[in-house]
Amino acid sequence: MSDTSESTDDAGEAPDEGDDAATAVDAEEVRHVADLARVRLADDEVDEFAAQFGDILEYFEALDEVPETEREEELVNVMRPDEVEAGLSQEAALANAEETEDGFFVGPKVS
Repeated sequence: MSDTSESTDDAGEAPDEGDDAATAVDAEEVRHVADLARVRLADDEVDEFAAQFGDILEYFEALDEVPETEREEELVNVMRPDEVEAGLSQEAALANAEETEDGFFVGPKVS
């Protein structure tokens, strides 16, 4: 993807500010990210990802325009309170185990 920050569009005007995010990601940055992720990309994929990264950055810039709101109501926990209940005895918990040892479950060995 070539840098178009100094070029003009067909009408002879400079590109508008909305193009900053699209040109903010160049092919070298895409290759750097691909190297960090240990992903091999063909040249046409690099150009495609540069355009997609630019689109993603535009979406994030749109989030900056969302107005902040103040929350007036108090936040409450919608979960029920914990209640202590009787649990299983150790013998009942181990009753259906295939193999036990010293009051514990025995599982397969991991190498």
